[in-house]
Amino acid sequence: MLTDLTIKNVAIIDTLHISFNAGLTVLTGETGAGKSIIIDAVGLIMGNRASGDLIRSGEEEAVVEALFDISDHPHIRELLSAAGFECETELLIKRSLPRSGKNKIFINGCMATLALLSDIAPRLINIYGQHDSQTLLKPENHLRLLDTFAGIGDQRQQFTNQFVQLASVREQLSGLEHAEREAERRLDLLSYQSEEIAKAALKPGEEQQLEEQRQLLAHAEKLQSVSGEAFDRLYGGDGTLLGQLKRISNSIIELSTIDHSLQDTAAALEGAYLQLEDASITLRDYSSRIESDPAALQQIDDRLDHIGRLKKKYGSTAEEILAYKAGIDEELKLLRGREQSKQDLEAEQVRLSEELHHLGRELTAARRCAATKLKHALENEAHQLAMKGAIIEPTLEPLAEPRSSGFERVEFLFSPNPGEIPRPLAKIASGGELSRLMLAIKQVLPDSDVPTLVFDEVDTGIGGATSELVGRKLKNVAARQQVLCITHLPQVAACANHQLRVEKLITNGRTTTRILDLSHDERTRELARMLAGATITDSALNHAAEMLAAGATI
Repeated sequence: MLTDLTIKNVAIIDTLHISFNAGLTVLTGETGAGKSIIIDAVGLIMGNRASGDLIRSGEEEAVVEALFDISDHPHIRELLSAAGFECETELLIKRSLPRSGKNKIFINGCMATLALLSDIAPRLINIYGQHDSQTLLKPENHLRLLDTFAGIGDQRQQFTNQFVQLASVREQLSGLEHAEREAERRLDLLSYQSEEIAKAALKPGEEQQLEEQRQLLAHAEKLQSVSGEAFDRLYGGDGTLLGQLKRISNSIIELSTIDHSLQDTAAALEGAYLQLEDASITLRDYSSRIESDPAALQQIDDRLDHIGRLKKKYGSTAEEILAYKAGIDEELKLLRGREQSKQDLEAEQVRLSEELHHLGRELTAARRCAATKLKHALENEAHQLAMKGAIIEPTLEPLAEPRSSGFERVEFLFSPNPGEIPRPLAKIASGGELSRLMLAIKQVLPDSDVPTLVFDEVDTGIGGATSELVGRKLKNVAARQQVLCITHLPQVAACANHQLRVEKLITNGRTTTRILDLSHDERTRELARMLAGATITDSALNHAAEMLAAGATI
């Protein structure tokens, strides 16, 4: 709900602050006092196009601020949160219009875009009466109104869900068809790569083993000759190292029987002999096993070269190459199964399309039935609101292709006078007629998630009993939503919960506007003025008091 509105330097308004309450609030005052300027200021908060002509003469910037209580509207908080604006209970929207430069928009003190404002503001407040702010002038809203009246929200959501599923399947099919040629090329490439890696029969760790084998074969002669020579010097004859060590060891053992302190030395020499003896035997066996094999060496070189080429293509190790093959094998499985996937998708497309058409036919039938009932209900309300003979025709126009909302486009056609062909509202309805049509809709479709409604020109061309009926209907709407109404009719004003008087003053040669929150006695005098004009009589005051008393009982 709109709680506060501050206007600075807009037209004849220098500074104006208005506090609003729940229920029905009327704005009254002489013609030209600035009531419409207040509505224009609210339009700026709604994202309406800004003109430099709105800036007060002699000022460089116009500013409008609106404070909303959104504590009971979680959907608005969610929308703001998605856009990066965290709000709990209060929402402050500010729009500044500098005479030079681009206008600026702030939401809770942070810069925002006009697109975001234009998306959020209509969820906060709607204006009825000015053509550039009319919900009714946008045919895309007519379908929502009809569906709300018909009570087919669940059916429509089911159709929308089916439509989205069908669109997804069609998109997948289209993607398959467009990718068919590329898929064939991809299939050929991946098949070749998978086969090439498979033929190589790689094993983890194989390359390291081959490198070690290659090292042995490449130095086989050296390994054999050096190990054989080492064995000969250690063990091969009388002058070998082991023979000399054996004689030394025996001598020291003999000495240790005389001097026991040499026993450890004797034991060490004997241990060294045994170790060298083992080493010499190992060298002998090793030398006998080493053989030069150029053919085996060539095979290993060829294998390592093959692995090297695969590494340049598919990975730095055998493990990476095998992992790459596993990945392309999975892709190959999908590519080879695309024909089956295509057949499955085509079957799903047929099934979803049939279900969508079934749901669409049911939706259309429900809308046609509801359109007839809505026509009668709206016309009955319109006739009560001084539009005798008016025709309101909700029309269903079949679409060449279905949309997420159904198989038809809905638009309300209107004829204000008998004998005239109903035409689109934007081309024929006046501001006052649009306001009363919206008031009629609010009687027929009371539920709405827009917290604040502004009616301007709703009393144009009416009077007497009709004006009192308009006031009653406005108050009926205000029991559920905040309603602001500009009116010149005392019968409408008498039904309000609150009344604000807009006045035009001349101070120091400048025209400005002020607003007064009227007390009960002040309301009586204001209603008397609206009844009698400049000269307020006792009769007018008594009549005004009676009207206020009657309005309070509604």
